[in-house]
Amino acid sequence: MERFLSTWFVSAVALCVAAWLLGDHMGIGESDDPTSTRIIAVLLVALVFTIVNAIVGPIIKVLSLPFIIVTLGLALLVINALLLLLTEKITDAFDVAFHIDGFWWAVLASIVISLSQSIVGAFVNPPERNVRIIRR
Repeated sequence: MERFLSTWFVSAVALCVAAWLLGDHMGIGESDDPTSTRIIAVLLVALVFTIVNAIVGPIIKVLSLPFIIVTLGLALLVINALLLLLTEKITDAFDVAFHIDGFWWAVLASIVISLSQSIVGAFVNPPERNVRIIRR
């Protein structure tokens, strides 16, 4: 449960960074909404994004493994963009304001989100160190 919550938090921060960097091409919440409503929208989008990446992501990546290998991993950009667009469709069905201006903006957003998740994740979940205590 702790891992899910930290992944959800990291995804929320990464989505905010991507929305900020991409400006009008990616948005979470309405611009005239109060801050509390936009925070709720970010948390809901991040929740859907985390669930989609946890359930659908691994299935698609395993099924497309040969294509990922042939393209030297570039297919992962397309897969991550499609997962982000799927998140947009799901949140739209729940009437949560989240939009991306097309496939190529989704590819760019997935790159920004991946980089942001790596950076924020390093602070939230620092790698465990193997520390040896040497006794004399």
